[in-house]
Amino acid sequence: MDSAVDFHGRRVMVTGATRGLGRHMVEAFAARGAEVIVVSRKQEACEQVARELQETHGGIAHAHSCHMGSWEAVTDLATDVHSSLGPLDVLVNNAGISPTYDSLTSISEELWDKTLDVNLKGPFRLSALVGAEMVSARGGTIINISSVASIRPAADWLPYSTAKAGLNAMTEGLARGLGPTVRVNGVICGAFLTDIAQGWDESGTQARMKATTALERAADPSEIVGTVLYLSSDLSSYTTGAMIRVDGGRI
Repeated sequence: MDSAVDFHGRRVMVTGATRGLGRHMVEAFAARGAEVIVVSRKQEACEQVARELQETHGGIAHAHSCHMGSWEAVTDLATDVHSSLGPLDVLVNNAGISPTYDSLTSISEELWDKTLDVNLKGPFRLSALVGAEMVSARGGTIINISSVASIRPAADWLPYSTAKAGLNAMTEGLARGLGPTVRVNGVICGAFLTDIAQGWDESGTQARMKATTALERAADPSEIVGTVLYLSSDLSSYTTGAMIRVDGGRI
């Protein structure tokens, strides 16, 4: 069992990796020997996280900034990483945004496009390019980080819900398109206490979690790690096209 989650000799790229769930993911991969590519919007933040991973775990970590909503930038990222490092073993599409708005009629075209670009267009382009390289290398796995908003949409996060629902559909389609040598799966996340939760009302959040989840609480960010490691490892060798809910039993 321990050897199945040993990532020595494997190259892993995580987007949105400098904070929140992505930060916990790269920490977990680095701790298990992976060569990690840290991707986020700001190069300085990527470099800082890469340094910290190397200092803590003694492995290899790379820093690559990328605007995940830009087709051209994502194309450049895939090209640069492949030309300098070679094919990836694991890609985790974790970067995402969920802009707020006052009402449905106040949603601008810019907000709509930005939300779908980062949450759906970027992951598609990166998965298509990296997935093709994985097929040529005869193996690899892609994990898309989705949200419970994709299956429990509400009016106050509708563009985000729409994008993540598209990501769910894309996951199954890519599993068929890149199989049999490349596996593609997704994680439907519930409420995690990342930095975005700092703006939440604590008592209100507790009441909401008690009313809407079987576990009656929000998740610690570290609780994403087990599922991601499972889907990245040979333990899930017969799992593809799946969407695994890590949402505390959302009702």
